[in-house]
Amino acid sequence: MTTPLAVPKPVAAGLLLALLAIFFGFALGGVFGANEALVKQHLQESGTAVLDSVYRGDVQAKDAVVAKSFQYLLRAHLHGGAIGAAAVGSILAMLLLCRIGLVVKLSAVSFGAGALLYAVYWLTAGFAAPGLGGTGAAKEAYAFLGFPGAGMAMLGLVGTLLSVVRDTLLVKTRSQGS
Repeated sequence: MTTPLAVPKPVAAGLLLALLAIFFGFALGGVFGANEALVKQHLQESGTAVLDSVYRGDVQAKDAVVAKSFQYLLRAHLHGGAIGAAAVGSILAMLLLCRIGLVVKLSAVSFGAGALLYAVYWLTAGFAAPGLGGTGAAKEAYAFLGFPGAGMAMLGLVGTLLSVVRDTLLVKTRSQGS
């Protein structure tokens, strides 16, 4: 029987967050696949509830926001799975190829948290848009989730790239030159 690889807690936490992002994306796909009509009805009802006050009776404007809102929900599903999978791959690459230091630990947590937070951003904006009168208003209202989520994912990716380059390409080049 083999013992598991000793993984520092921050790296394990990042991996768990990335896996949760994938689960979140898959779960949304299941919910949307099984209940698409109900989800669209909910979005429609949210817009209709504020038809006079927010849309000034413009049904076409409301319908356009509702349609785009569902696209935002699909983005939540796709981003959760895709960015979560990218984060898992990056974290595993760092575990296999890199010295585990501060950059690796921060990159793992950042990428995993960013993947989950960014997917939650799209879901929240998608559900809020019909009641707010537009997807732009929803993106602004929930930018406090979106910008940090995207930023953390990008920082995690950059940290991964730096760590892999430093610990694979640069280390080999230095040792070959000695």
